[in-house]
Amino acid sequence: MKYGHFDDNAKEYVITTPATPLPWINYLGSNDFFSLISNTCGGYSFYKDAKLLRITRYRYNNIPADSNGKYYYINDNGVIWNPGTMPSGTPVDSYECRHGLGYSRFISSKNQLQAELLAFVPTDEACEINCLKLKNNSSEEKHISLFSYVEFCLWNAMDDMTNFQRNLSIGEVEIEGSTVYHKTEYRERRKHYSFFSVNTKVQGIDTSRDSFLGQGQGNALPEAVRNRKARNSVASGWYPIAAHQIELTLQPGEEKEFVFVLGYGENPADDKWEAPGVIKKTDAARILERFNTTEKAMEAFAKLKEYWNTLLERFTVSSGNEHINRMANIWNQYQCMVTFNMSRSASYYESGTGRGMGFRDSCQDLLGFVHLIPERARERILDIAATQFPDGSAYHQYQPLTKQGNMDVGSGFNDDPLWLIAAVAAYLKETGDYSILDEPVRFDCKPGTEVPLLEHLNRSFQFTVTHLGPHDLPLIGRADWNDCLNLNCFSSEPGESFQTTGPSEGPVAESVFIAGMFVKYGREYEEICKRTGHEKEAEEAEKAVKKVYDAVLDAGWDGEWFVRAYDAYSNKVGSSECEEGKIFIEPQGFCVMAGIGLEEGNAEKALDSVQKYLETKYGIMILQPAYTRYYLELGEVSSYPPGYKENAGIFCHNNPWISIAETVLGRGDRAFEVYRKICPSYIEDISEVHRTEPYVYSQMIAGADAPRFGEAKNSWLTGTAAWTFVNLSQALLGIQPGYDGLIVDPCLHGKFGDFSVKRRFRDAEYHIEIHKPDGVQKGVLWIEVDGEKIAGNQIPLIPGKKEYHVTVQMG
Repeated sequence: MKYGHFDDNAKEYVITTPATPLPWINYLGSNDFFSLISNTCGGYSFYKDAKLLRITRYRYNNIPADSNGKYYYINDNGVIWNPGTMPSGTPVDSYECRHGLGYSRFISSKNQLQAELLAFVPTDEACEINCLKLKNNSSEEKHISLFSYVEFCLWNAMDDMTNFQRNLSIGEVEIEGSTVYHKTEYRERRKHYSFFSVNTKVQGIDTSRDSFLGQGQGNALPEAVRNRKARNSVASGWYPIAAHQIELTLQPGEEKEFVFVLGYGENPADDKWEAPGVIKKTDAARILERFNTTEKAMEAFAKLKEYWNTLLERFTVSSGNEHINRMANIWNQYQCMVTFNMSRSASYYESGTGRGMGFRDSCQDLLGFVHLIPERARERILDIAATQFPDGSAYHQYQPLTKQGNMDVGSGFNDDPLWLIAAVAAYLKETGDYSILDEPVRFDCKPGTEVPLLEHLNRSFQFTVTHLGPHDLPLIGRADWNDCLNLNCFSSEPGESFQTTGPSEGPVAESVFIAGMFVKYGREYEEICKRTGHEKEAEEAEKAVKKVYDAVLDAGWDGEWFVRAYDAYSNKVGSSECEEGKIFIEPQGFCVMAGIGLEEGNAEKALDSVQKYLETKYGIMILQPAYTRYYLELGEVSSYPPGYKENAGIFCHNNPWISIAETVLGRGDRAFEVYRKICPSYIEDISEVHRTEPYVYSQMIAGADAPRFGEAKNSWLTGTAAWTFVNLSQALLGIQPGYDGLIVDPCLHGKFGDFSVKRRFRDAEYHIEIHKPDGVQKGVLWIEVDGEKIAGNQIPLIPGKKEYHVTVQMG
């Protein structure tokens, strides 16, 4: 069942009913100011950090589920409704929500009054703009009372939800004309404020929530809206809001438009006031002047659209498959940029109050966006590396505002260090910018500890070398990529964190998954050492990789698939010897991606076992059989009910690893089938089962053991976005950045047909036409560059050349 449709020409998803299975959301913002907005106008805004600089309040786990946002109430002759239908819930006569790239548009009507709301964040200002247009489509004059409404968060979103004994006494605002300034805590330790304004004279303002809503009332039908009379209240403690009342008359066919601006301002600590008790409003004045007309706002909107069009033009594909074109050209890359901006910190499922930027997460996310904005990828790599410890380990998360490690989660996830090598290798291949390796980078963000980034990579590599277990496999620590495989935890008390309970290090528990990572990214480190003249380090790296490679084939092979791990008692996890959890997806994908077992025949057996034991119609499950009881020695993985999350759910993040691994074997039919099963565009028709947005990937889908088999959870912020784009662009379509040039090596199902790709790579445009005869899955017969055949399938880099025309014949 569909709840909307794709509009590929407009690069939008069009939602045609407010009654979607879950809130279907969009992200606004590309730099420092961000907003989340749902198809019913729910959501929240923040500046840089969703926890520490939250601007508007959102209520998680609430009833109704999507509560609080930027709302506009229309009172038309006593009928109260909203352009996005919430929070009044009044049925409208027509409704449409268009989620686009960095903006959302709502078009609805009630009793022949049409409302059109456009919400976006400009590319270069700390604000969100809402353009609201009302049009009278009736034959009679209409007298309308229009009310805006936002509820301010008292900055620290976690404290805002808990510290009521303080927070209910500190709310402060200023009112100046049609602008409400939120200045809670400004007169003591803060130097920033937020504001909400409209570009017209208003007939009333409220800044006290209770005054606007009515004492003890919800936000569905505020008392001020019902009575068509704002109270002109001034918040003093309690719950500060900003609400405008605008009275307007519309003749038949007449329309009027208003520009609302929610913004953020900041002053130097020694220059905060323009008069006693009056905040200095320089930032706000500049922003409001810039967007005080519809024409100015639309100029900023045009710039936003140009920004996204220019960005996405760096990789485009033209094929006979609309799903591939749609995901590659629009939605997959868009989601990659959102995950770059947010990591896992701010969504409807991650509140932004407990997680910052993930070390592992951000490194993986970089794989999907490095081709879009390489300069910001460089900045992100240096930020991530600066949180590393001198021994090569790292904080698992850091706060985006402070760049400090997050002690709530700490460290000890032993796969983290290797992801830094993966990110740097991807950056070097994309840009050829080896100067990044010489950049001085701190350890643990402490001044005076700076060493070149290359030394950070060495510490990452050596951390694994010096943390091998009894089988010469890497020690797992608190966990590896699967945060829920806690082999050194042994938690028996409710409420304990599986990730921080017990020792972070154990001398026995080992990870075959990290071993696969070490082989794959250890070879990248070896290559980087060679290219920078560090031959001795390269030789040592080669020997260390060979040692772990052999250990995987010896102790990490179970006969038909790769073992997942060894627990703290040196018992196998993910083995035919196990009662439950006999086979896991992660080592099958990553070990084959690393080339382990290709010559020995193990790789093909492992992937065949994935298809035999883990495959479902909705994707590949993370493990089987599901755990039916709690295993103290395994931790959180066995705490979930069977079929959910890491206990035999379909974890979308590592499905691409299997697809990529299949392309390593040259099995294009199989690789494409794995891709297709979790691709949002392909499964739009089962939205009533899938439930999350049909235009972006989700973290997981309930597995075959679950009562709600096929239902997705946790959309948007997931490594699935980056890894699927790597799979689609590099493994399936075969356009691979390399250290010495662009490599072309497609692997697709036999009936895919011809296609072309335009790729921006190292300041040059590549126009690549690929001819693929029916039945051919992988293999390049020849390549012509500007009419001249070349040897191999890597396009040579020619200094100063700005355009390449490439013809590829598969066969």
